[in-house]
Amino acid sequence: MTSDPGFIAFQAGRDFIDHDQARAWIDVIAPAVARGVAVRRARIVSEPVSDYIRYMHAVAPAFQLAAGEQLRWLPRYLSSALALPGNPYWVFDGRLVRFSVFDGAGEVAGHQFSEDPGVIELCTTAFEAVWDLAIPHDEYRL
Repeated sequence: MTSDPGFIAFQAGRDFIDHDQARAWIDVIAPAVARGVAVRRARIVSEPVSDYIRYMHAVAPAFQLAAGEQLRWLPRYLSSALALPGNPYWVFDGRLVRFSVFDGAGEVAGHQFSEDPGVIELCTTAFEAVWDLAIPHDEYRL
């Protein structure tokens, strides 16, 4: 993730929005949102935030928000009492979970998938708990 060209440009103070990549994301997500699909993303972050999280916050308007996603941020200190899966994940239609697995350098090492109802329940319950505590993107101050 820190090898992302956009992040490298962000750190150097250059234009960091990859407009082609943003358009590709919008082209995938916006039609789903237009059909009434709720696309929600919550990020749990340590504070003070890292440069990479500053970058993710800065690109959100061009990517996630422009596509119609709802985005919230949860300071990690508020998540201590929550039961959370060990890896970041997406839940699709309440029937599939895709976990992202990262290496020690923070790069994506692979993905794991589960259709197990117990895993789906764990992830959806955890997400709702995070969502309820998290701060909307426009209100979250770095």
